[in-house]
Amino acid sequence: MLAKVYSYGISSLDAYPITIEVDVSSGLPGTVIVGLPNNAVKESKERVRAAIRNSGYRYKPQRITINLSPANIPKEGPSFDLAIALGYLSATEQIPNQHLSEYVILGELSLDGKIMPVTGALSVALSLPKNQFKGLLLPQANACEAAVTESIAIYPMRTLKDVIHFLSQEIPDEHFTVNTAELFQKTNTYPIDFSDVKGQAHVKRGIEIAAAGGHNCLLIGPPGSGKTMLAKRVPTILPDMTLEESLEITKIYSVMGLIPPQMSLLTTRPFRSPHHTASDVALVGGGSVPKPGEVTLSHHGVLFLDELPEFGRNVLESLRQPLEDHCVTVSRANRCAHFPAKFMLIASMNPCPCGYLSDPRRQCQCSPQQIAKYMGKISGPLLDRIDIHLEVPALKPLELMQHHHAEHSADIKKRTVIARSIQQHRFKNSGIFANAQMDQKQIQKFCPLNKDSQDLLKTAIEELKLSARAHDKILKVSRTIVDLEEKDEILPQHIAEAIGYRSLDREGWGMS
Repeated sequence: MLAKVYSYGISSLDAYPITIEVDVSSGLPGTVIVGLPNNAVKESKERVRAAIRNSGYRYKPQRITINLSPANIPKEGPSFDLAIALGYLSATEQIPNQHLSEYVILGELSLDGKIMPVTGALSVALSLPKNQFKGLLLPQANACEAAVTESIAIYPMRTLKDVIHFLSQEIPDEHFTVNTAELFQKTNTYPIDFSDVKGQAHVKRGIEIAAAGGHNCLLIGPPGSGKTMLAKRVPTILPDMTLEESLEITKIYSVMGLIPPQMSLLTTRPFRSPHHTASDVALVGGGSVPKPGEVTLSHHGVLFLDELPEFGRNVLESLRQPLEDHCVTVSRANRCAHFPAKFMLIASMNPCPCGYLSDPRRQCQCSPQQIAKYMGKISGPLLDRIDIHLEVPALKPLELMQHHHAEHSADIKKRTVIARSIQQHRFKNSGIFANAQMDQKQIQKFCPLNKDSQDLLKTAIEELKLSARAHDKILKVSRTIVDLEEKDEILPQHIAEAIGYRSLDREGWGMS
């Protein structure tokens, strides 16, 4: 007898429908799964057999053929276990099948019949067409994340027996729901604050500008000057995520299996800090089966690269395209995957190999050749893509011993929110949300300069030998500085401040 069950698979970050057909017939006993299954799918026959028997149902030695349609798309993961088990029980007439086609079914089975969590539940819930199915049956651990869509009824299940009992009822149980507004209020908080950082007023100003315009930022200073501490607090001054942004982030983390247990939505902006030994694939994504990398996991958040020159040259160069296009395209022979990558890059580095070139209290032991080689690990094109370079000096003893708190993140955040709201109004219906993402036409339109400002910028380009991209970065940063002041015209002082944030463009930087 033949039975059909409906499920969904994951390709890149998106879900696609799968029809699972189970045919049970007489013949040489054996179970065959067709439809390009990977090893995890092939092994499901053993999990399904044990789960059915340990749940009190029969699993006879028969000829069983399981087809995963469409057959030309590779199938991955154990999320089809539950659907296959129900298909077998329906094909052998051990359970009624009149309601089986009304639901989409996801879940991995343990040998005792318990339903284990799967990845990509939110992607599936977002992809389900309205009014085609009555609901989504899935593991209880995935119910919170899937229920935020509110577009389809979510029914969490603990065991195979629970699913069979549910499908046997004429009136289904009440579906699972979550209150997204309440979730944002409860979870959109950070345990750290900018008031923890002593001194560094100039650096905080630069970081505020970076946050207000979505600009990439490089922190340069000796060990212990507070570069990492400052970088970790950048998300605390960024505007709160919208529901749409939160769903995008949660969808990515759901596919990667990184959502904490019993969490529905990721409501705080991501902060990713990969180790400098990370490969280019780990950073930007890829692999034989394309998976997102750290730049995608940082989507709508911050990617922090500590000790930037310690990363491999090929790893750093792989960042150039995501920084420019805000997405990653991974091409393989049989598929092409697109991953979003709208993130702020915050990087840190020492001014020299020993770290003490700019420290007035300690003597640098590096030769000019060693310093040049160290700085040369970061290519000019990559530096061009970093809008703001900030020198982070070592704190003086008096600054370390002071006890009064600096400005809180909430106060800085108020200003960045106002600046971002100005930019959202400016770029309405253009597909971008911050000054850092302006293209050439938008720069010409929204960054006009008076004669004094033009003269100052021209002098800076000639003296510092700036590239065309650096010229554009200065204009973008100037536009953000003006937005923070809630004004319209870019004046020479705004251009001068933006030029001051191009430290590494100065010839002989750090050698004086």
